[in-house]
Amino acid sequence: MDNKIYKRDIFEEISKYIDDDGIIVLHGARQVGKTHLLYYLENYLKNKGETTYYIDLEDERFLDELNKGADALNSLIEEKLDIKSFSVTKKLFVFIDEIQYLENPSSFLKLMADHYKYIKLIVSGSSSFEIRKKFKNSLVGRTINFEIFPLSFREFLLFKNYQLIKEKNITSNIVINELKELYSEFVLYGGYPQIVLTKNIEKKEKFLEQIINTYVRKDIRDLADIKDINKFNKLLRILSAQNGQLLNITELANAADLSKPTIEKYLFLLENTYVIKLLKPFSRNVRSELFKTPKIYFYDTGLCHILWLRALPREIIGHSFETSIFTELIKKYKSENIFYWRTQDKKEIDFILTLKNNLLPIEAKLNFRQFNKTAIDYFLDKYKIDKYKIVGLDGEKKNNCVYPWELLEV
Repeated sequence: MDNKIYKRDIFEEISKYIDDDGIIVLHGARQVGKTHLLYYLENYLKNKGETTYYIDLEDERFLDELNKGADALNSLIEEKLDIKSFSVTKKLFVFIDEIQYLENPSSFLKLMADHYKYIKLIVSGSSSFEIRKKFKNSLVGRTINFEIFPLSFREFLLFKNYQLIKEKNITSNIVINELKELYSEFVLYGGYPQIVLTKNIEKKEKFLEQIINTYVRKDIRDLADIKDINKFNKLLRILSAQNGQLLNITELANAADLSKPTIEKYLFLLENTYVIKLLKPFSRNVRSELFKTPKIYFYDTGLCHILWLRALPREIIGHSFETSIFTELIKKYKSENIFYWRTQDKKEIDFILTLKNNLLPIEAKLNFRQFNKTAIDYFLDKYKIDKYKIVGLDGEKKNNCVYPWELLEV
């Protein structure tokens, strides 16, 4: 394992808010690198000559102390530092990891924001559900929130120490073939940092199983108070096999032997703990959009493969390539800008990217030859646009075709 702390792409976005008054909140699934991102931010600030103070709430000593309230943190800092040297303009940067462990983080953070102006808080928490459940309306306007995901392919290359000077207009067959191999690895094993940094495939499988057993199943079991864990585990496996497909609640309920309300509850928790994402269909008619079936995608292909196959595959299968493109889009452009499109007569486009009222249809095909233009032509004509992209790895690359590492430059 590599102990180096790597720079994540989202750092550039977060750093814009370092000098603002709001509390920076990082949230996402466990093991996606939130703690290391806090370390990177802390080192960045130290190198700028700033003073920092780091608290990990998995340490029960700190948890017990901070559960006493904001004054307790201030007293703790006073014993360690000369707080007279700080002011509204000269901040002390305090990092708190796993903020959701506090009994009432909302009240704690509100009091810190309102009464201790010399402190700039940067906190992390696992899952948006736990944070939303404990964060009340009193924090509106006081927090700046960032979602942390598994590594993007660009970050994957960084963690692999692969130097890519430019991401488009690459003409060297040697470089293209290297990138194809690396992207295939990215699809097969996913983007959890520990998995990327582990070379042995058996160890990758073991670590992914630990993430599933220790975090995915345990967290959701605790949050949902699940009585029949076997049925929940069966549901996870069914969902992983249906990755990239339309969601059918009735079929899921029958297959997992669970009621529809229970299925909906579990899906809500899986989505809000960053295991899956339910992708809505694109429609200019909001009313009709609300009644159309979503598609299900896992945020990480490696985790999906272990749930589905109980092992990591040796070649790309099923909807895994399409899922990898979905995860790349969501990390770059955020979920509210990404949809899929499907008509009653089953014309379908994998993704519709909506940015600044512009539409970009995107088809994900492992081999460019698999692309059929019928649905795209219909969509282009219907919405009076002329641009689209086919993203793939293999086959002849013609007009409108891009490799995955070029897609985010469009």
